Amino acid sequence: MHNINDATMQANLGFVQAQTAHVETNVYKMRYPAIQYPGLIPVDTTANPWATSVTYYSQDQAGQAAWVNGMARDIPYADTAMQAFNTPVSMAAIGYRYSLEEVSQAAMLNRALTDDKASAARLAYEQFVDKVALYGDTTKGFQGLLNSTAVPVVAAAASWVGLTSDKILADLNGMITGVFTATNTVALADTILLPWERYNYIASTPRSDSSDVTILQYFLQNNVYTAQTGQPIMVRGVLGLSTIGAGGKPRAVAYRRSPDVLKLHIPMPHRFLPVQIILLDYVVPGIFRLGGLDIRLPKEITYLDGI
Repeated sequence: MHNINDATMQANLGFVQAQTAHVETNVYKMRYPAIQYPGLIPVDTTANPWATSVTYYSQDQAGQAAWVNGMARDIPYADTAMQAFNTPVSMAAIGYRYSLEEVSQAAMLNRALTDDKASAARLAYEQFVDKVALYGDTTKGFQGLLNSTAVPVVAAAASWVGLTSDKILADLNGMITGVFTATNTVALADTILLPWERYNYIASTPRSDSSDVTILQYFLQNNVYTAQTGQPIMVRGVLGLSTIGAGGKPRAVAYRRSPDVLKLHIPMPHRFLPVQIILLDYVVPGIFRLGGLDIRLPKEITYLDGI
Protein backbone atom coordinates (compact mmCIF):
# COMPACT_ATOMS: atom_id res chain seq x y z
CA MET A 1 0.00 0.00 0.00
CA HIS A 2 1.27 3.50 -0.85
CA ASN A 3 1.74 5.88 2.06
CA ILE A 4 0.77 9.55 1.82
CA ASN A 5 4.19 10.50 0.55
CA ASP A 6 3.99 7.89 -2.23
CA ALA A 7 0.57 9.18 -3.25
CA THR A 8 1.75 12.80 -3.27
CA MET A 9 4.86 11.92 -5.25
CA GLN A 10 2.84 10.05 -7.86
CA ALA A 11 0.22 12.79 -8.06
CA ASN A 12 2.90 15.38 -8.83
CA LEU A 13 4.76 13.23 -11.35
CA GLY A 14 2.69 14.34 -14.37
CA PHE A 15 3.19 17.99 -13.40
CA VAL A 16 6.97 17.52 -13.19
CA GLN A 17 7.11 15.64 -16.50
CA ALA A 18 5.27 18.43 -18.31
CA GLN A 19 7.42 21.09 -16.67
CA THR A 20 10.74 19.41 -17.44
CA ALA A 21 9.85 19.00 -21.11
CA HIS A 22 9.41 22.78 -21.33
CA VAL A 23 12.47 23.50 -19.16
CA GLU A 24 14.78 21.30 -21.21
CA THR A 25 13.62 22.81 -24.51
CA ASN A 26 14.65 26.23 -23.21
CA VAL A 27 17.94 24.97 -21.80
CA TYR A 28 19.08 23.38 -25.06
CA LYS A 29 18.53 26.69 -26.84
CA MET A 30 20.90 28.50 -24.50
CA ARG A 31 24.43 29.50 -25.46
CA TYR A 32 27.21 29.82 -22.92
CA PRO A 33 29.73 32.51 -23.97
CA ALA A 34 32.46 31.25 -21.64
CA ILE A 35 32.58 27.87 -23.39
CA GLN A 36 35.38 27.94 -25.95
CA TYR A 37 35.53 24.59 -27.78
CA PRO A 38 32.59 25.02 -30.23
CA GLY A 39 34.31 27.98 -31.89
CA LEU A 40 37.77 26.44 -31.88
CA ILE A 41 37.30 22.76 -32.76
CA PRO A 42 35.05 20.99 -35.30
CA VAL A 43 32.72 18.62 -33.43
CA ASP A 44 31.81 15.17 -34.81
CA THR A 45 28.62 13.56 -33.46
CA THR A 46 28.20 10.99 -36.27
CA ALA A 47 29.40 7.88 -34.39
CA ASN A 48 26.79 5.59 -32.88
CA PRO A 49 25.78 7.00 -29.48
CA TRP A 50 26.64 3.68 -27.84
CA ALA A 51 29.92 3.04 -29.70
CA THR A 52 32.68 1.85 -27.38
CA SER A 53 35.47 3.47 -29.40
CA VAL A 54 36.23 5.66 -32.41
CA THR A 55 39.02 4.71 -34.84
CA TYR A 56 40.80 7.41 -36.82
CA TYR A 57 43.92 7.62 -38.96
CA SER A 58 46.83 10.04 -39.00
CA GLN A 59 48.63 10.27 -42.32
CA ASP A 60 51.95 11.65 -43.50
CA GLN A 61 53.31 11.60 -47.01
CA ALA A 62 56.73 11.59 -48.65
CA GLY A 63 58.23 11.66 -52.12
CA GLN A 64 59.27 14.20 -54.72
CA ALA A 65 59.11 14.21 -58.50
CA ALA A 66 62.43 14.45 -60.34
CA TRP A 67 63.71 14.79 -63.89
CA VAL A 68 64.52 11.48 -65.61
CA ASN A 69 65.54 10.46 -69.14
CA GLY A 70 63.52 8.21 -71.39
CA MET A 71 65.48 5.07 -70.42
CA ALA A 72 65.42 5.70 -66.69
CA ARG A 73 64.90 2.84 -64.27
CA ASP A 74 65.18 4.88 -61.09
CA ILE A 75 61.64 6.27 -61.04
CA PRO A 76 60.94 8.19 -57.82
CA TYR A 77 57.89 7.01 -55.90
CA ALA A 78 55.52 8.76 -53.57
CA ASP A 79 54.45 6.99 -50.42
CA THR A 80 52.23 7.57 -47.45
CA ALA A 81 52.56 6.53 -43.83
CA MET A 82 49.24 5.97 -42.14
CA GLN A 83 48.88 5.18 -38.47
CA ALA A 84 45.62 4.01 -36.91
CA PHE A 85 44.53 5.35 -33.54
CA ASN A 86 41.71 4.08 -31.41
CA THR A 87 40.17 6.35 -28.83
CA PRO A 88 37.75 4.95 -26.25
CA VAL A 89 34.32 6.44 -25.81
CA SER A 90 33.27 6.86 -22.20
CA MET A 91 30.08 7.87 -20.48
CA ALA A 92 29.74 10.77 -18.08
CA ALA A 93 26.72 12.22 -16.33
CA ILE A 94 25.24 15.38 -14.88
CA GLY A 95 21.58 15.84 -14.06
CA TYR A 96 19.36 17.81 -11.71
CA ARG A 97 16.51 17.27 -9.26
CA TYR A 98 13.56 18.93 -7.58
CA SER A 99 12.47 18.21 -4.02
CA LEU A 100 8.93 17.18 -3.13
CA GLU A 101 8.50 20.51 -1.36
CA GLU A 102 9.53 22.55 -4.44
CA VAL A 103 7.22 20.62 -6.73
CA SER A 104 4.23 20.62 -4.38
CA GLN A 105 4.44 24.35 -3.79
CA ALA A 106 4.79 25.07 -7.52
CA ALA A 107 1.82 22.82 -8.29
CA MET A 108 -0.29 24.41 -5.56
CA LEU A 109 0.38 27.90 -6.90
CA ASN A 110 0.21 26.75 -10.56
CA ARG A 111 3.71 28.20 -10.97
CA ALA A 112 6.26 26.94 -13.47
CA LEU A 113 9.35 25.19 -12.20
CA THR A 114 12.47 27.26 -12.84
CA ASP A 115 15.08 26.15 -15.35
CA ASP A 116 17.99 27.17 -13.09
CA LYS A 117 18.94 23.62 -12.14
CA ALA A 118 18.65 22.23 -15.67
CA SER A 119 20.69 25.17 -16.95
CA ALA A 120 23.36 24.51 -14.30
CA ALA A 121 23.52 20.86 -15.37
CA ARG A 122 23.87 21.81 -19.02
CA LEU A 123 26.61 24.33 -18.22
CA ALA A 124 28.46 21.68 -16.18
CA TYR A 125 28.37 19.41 -19.27
CA GLU A 126 29.73 22.16 -21.51
CA GLN A 127 32.50 22.95 -19.02
CA PHE A 128 33.45 19.28 -18.80
CA VAL A 129 33.67 18.92 -22.60
CA ASP A 130 35.55 22.23 -22.88
CA LYS A 131 38.22 21.01 -20.47
CA VAL A 132 38.61 17.65 -22.22
CA ALA A 133 38.78 19.28 -25.66
CA LEU A 134 41.43 21.82 -24.71
CA TYR A 135 43.48 20.01 -22.06
CA GLY A 136 42.58 16.33 -22.41
CA ASP A 137 42.05 13.95 -19.49
CA THR A 138 44.86 11.76 -18.20
CA THR A 139 42.43 9.31 -16.60
CA LYS A 140 41.14 8.44 -20.09
CA GLY A 141 44.39 8.91 -21.99
CA PHE A 142 43.00 11.93 -23.84
CA GLN A 143 45.19 14.83 -24.95
CA GLY A 144 43.83 18.25 -25.78
CA LEU A 145 44.30 20.92 -28.40
CA LEU A 146 46.68 22.86 -26.16
CA ASN A 147 48.92 20.04 -24.92
CA SER A 148 49.14 17.24 -27.48
CA THR A 149 52.52 15.48 -27.64
CA ALA A 150 51.91 14.82 -31.36
CA VAL A 151 52.11 18.52 -32.25
CA PRO A 152 55.47 20.09 -33.25
CA VAL A 153 56.85 22.57 -30.72
CA VAL A 154 58.94 25.59 -31.71
CA ALA A 155 60.82 27.74 -29.19
CA ALA A 156 60.27 31.47 -29.58
CA ALA A 157 63.40 33.54 -30.12
CA ALA A 158 62.38 35.87 -27.31
CA SER A 159 59.54 36.68 -24.97
CA TRP A 160 57.04 39.23 -26.24
CA VAL A 161 57.50 41.26 -23.07
CA GLY A 162 59.39 44.35 -24.23
CA LEU A 163 59.69 43.02 -27.79
CA THR A 164 59.19 45.40 -30.73
CA SER A 165 55.91 45.23 -32.62
CA ASP A 166 57.68 44.19 -35.82
CA LYS A 167 59.18 41.13 -34.11
CA ILE A 168 55.82 40.20 -32.58
CA LEU A 169 54.21 40.47 -36.02
CA ALA A 170 57.00 38.31 -37.44
CA ASP A 171 56.25 35.65 -34.80
CA LEU A 172 52.53 35.75 -35.60
CA ASN A 173 53.08 35.41 -39.32
CA GLY A 174 55.72 32.75 -38.69
CA MET A 175 53.11 30.63 -36.93
CA ILE A 176 50.84 30.86 -39.97
CA THR A 177 53.57 29.79 -42.38
CA GLY A 178 55.03 27.31 -39.89
CA VAL A 179 52.19 24.94 -40.77
CA PHE A 180 53.05 25.42 -44.44
CA THR A 181 56.73 24.68 -43.77
CA ALA A 182 56.07 21.59 -41.64
CA THR A 183 53.70 19.99 -44.14
CA ASN A 184 55.40 21.03 -47.38
CA THR A 185 51.92 21.79 -48.75
CA VAL A 186 49.84 24.89 -49.39
CA ALA A 187 48.28 24.63 -45.92
CA LEU A 188 48.26 27.80 -43.85
CA ALA A 189 47.08 28.22 -40.29
CA ASP A 190 43.80 30.14 -40.08
CA THR A 191 43.51 30.23 -36.28
CA ILE A 192 45.88 31.50 -33.59
CA LEU A 193 45.30 31.06 -29.85
CA LEU A 194 47.23 33.21 -27.39
CA PRO A 195 47.61 33.44 -23.61
CA TRP A 196 45.25 36.14 -22.37
CA GLU A 197 48.00 38.47 -21.14
CA ARG A 198 49.74 38.34 -24.55
CA TYR A 199 46.42 38.78 -26.35
CA ASN A 200 45.57 41.78 -24.17
CA TYR A 201 49.00 43.26 -24.81
CA ILE A 202 48.77 43.17 -28.62
CA ALA A 203 45.10 44.25 -28.48
CA SER A 204 45.93 47.39 -26.50
CA THR A 205 49.44 48.35 -27.64
CA PRO A 206 49.85 50.68 -30.64
CA ARG A 207 51.96 49.30 -33.45
CA SER A 208 54.22 52.34 -33.14
CA ASP A 209 54.42 55.57 -31.18
CA SER A 210 52.80 57.46 -34.06
CA SER A 211 50.08 54.90 -34.77
CA ASP A 212 46.54 54.65 -33.39
CA VAL A 213 46.26 51.09 -34.75
CA THR A 214 47.10 48.35 -32.28
CA ILE A 215 49.42 45.44 -33.06
CA LEU A 216 46.41 43.12 -33.22
CA GLN A 217 44.40 45.39 -35.51
CA TYR A 218 47.36 45.70 -37.87
CA PHE A 219 47.92 41.94 -37.87
CA LEU A 220 44.26 41.15 -38.59
CA GLN A 221 44.42 43.40 -41.63
CA ASN A 222 47.94 42.49 -42.76
CA ASN A 223 48.76 38.83 -42.27
CA VAL A 224 49.99 36.08 -44.55
CA TYR A 225 46.80 34.02 -44.40
CA THR A 226 44.48 36.90 -45.32
CA ALA A 227 46.85 38.15 -48.01
CA GLN A 228 47.00 34.67 -49.58
CA THR A 229 43.34 33.63 -49.28
CA GLY A 230 41.35 36.84 -48.90
CA GLN A 231 39.75 35.33 -45.77
CA PRO A 232 39.95 36.72 -42.22
CA ILE A 233 42.20 34.99 -39.71
CA MET A 234 40.89 34.19 -36.22
CA VAL A 235 42.93 35.23 -33.18
CA ARG A 236 41.60 34.38 -29.72
CA GLY A 237 42.77 34.66 -26.15
CA VAL A 238 42.46 31.35 -24.31
CA LEU A 239 42.78 30.55 -20.63
CA GLY A 240 45.43 28.04 -19.63
CA LEU A 241 48.10 28.96 -22.19
CA SER A 242 50.12 31.12 -19.82
CA THR A 243 52.11 28.24 -18.27
CA ILE A 244 51.36 25.21 -20.45
CA GLY A 245 54.46 25.52 -22.66
CA ALA A 246 57.77 23.77 -22.08
CA GLY A 247 59.28 24.80 -18.77
CA GLY A 248 56.03 26.44 -17.71
CA LYS A 249 56.38 29.16 -20.34
CA PRO A 250 53.54 30.85 -22.29
CA ARG A 251 52.41 28.98 -25.41
CA ALA A 252 50.77 30.17 -28.63
CA VAL A 253 48.90 27.70 -30.83
CA ALA A 254 48.39 28.01 -34.59
CA TYR A 255 46.40 25.56 -36.71
CA ARG A 256 44.12 25.04 -39.66
CA ARG A 257 40.62 24.83 -38.18
CA SER A 258 39.24 22.06 -40.38
CA PRO A 259 37.67 18.63 -39.69
CA ASP A 260 40.39 16.91 -41.70
CA VAL A 261 42.94 18.34 -39.23
CA LEU A 262 41.14 17.85 -35.92
CA LYS A 263 37.79 16.70 -34.55
CA LEU A 264 36.18 16.39 -31.17
CA HIS A 265 34.17 13.16 -30.98
CA ILE A 266 30.90 13.38 -29.05
CA PRO A 267 28.90 10.30 -30.13
CA MET A 268 26.18 11.16 -27.62
CA PRO A 269 25.77 14.85 -26.79
CA HIS A 270 24.23 15.59 -23.41
CA ARG A 271 20.66 14.36 -23.03
CA PHE A 272 18.24 14.37 -20.13
CA LEU A 273 16.46 11.13 -19.28
CA PRO A 274 12.85 10.83 -18.08
CA VAL A 275 11.96 12.00 -14.56
CA GLN A 276 12.49 9.41 -11.84
CA ILE A 277 11.16 9.37 -8.29
CA ILE A 278 13.93 8.61 -5.80
CA LEU A 279 12.87 8.90 -2.15
CA LEU A 280 11.43 12.42 -1.86
CA ASP A 281 13.11 13.84 -4.96
CA TYR A 282 12.15 14.09 -8.61
CA VAL A 283 15.43 13.27 -10.32
CA VAL A 284 16.26 14.04 -13.95
CA PRO A 285 19.45 12.15 -14.90
CA GLY A 286 21.62 13.56 -17.67
CA ILE A 287 24.14 11.49 -19.61
CA PHE A 288 26.62 11.96 -22.46
CA ARG A 289 29.34 9.93 -24.19
CA LEU A 290 32.66 11.49 -25.17
CA GLY A 291 35.53 10.16 -27.27
CA GLY A 292 38.05 12.98 -26.89
CA LEU A 293 39.97 15.05 -29.44
CA ASP A 294 41.19 13.42 -32.64
CA ILE A 295 44.19 15.29 -34.15
CA ARG A 296 44.37 13.75 -37.60
CA LEU A 297 47.09 15.93 -39.11
CA PRO A 298 49.34 17.01 -36.22
CA LYS A 299 51.78 18.86 -38.49
CA GLU A 300 49.02 21.31 -39.39
CA ILE A 301 49.13 22.50 -35.79
CA THR A 302 52.13 24.20 -34.24
CA TYR A 303 53.05 25.35 -30.72
CA LEU A 304 55.24 28.42 -30.17
CA ASP A 305 56.58 28.32 -26.61
CA GLY A 306 58.13 31.17 -24.69
CA ILE A 307 56.39 34.11 -26.34
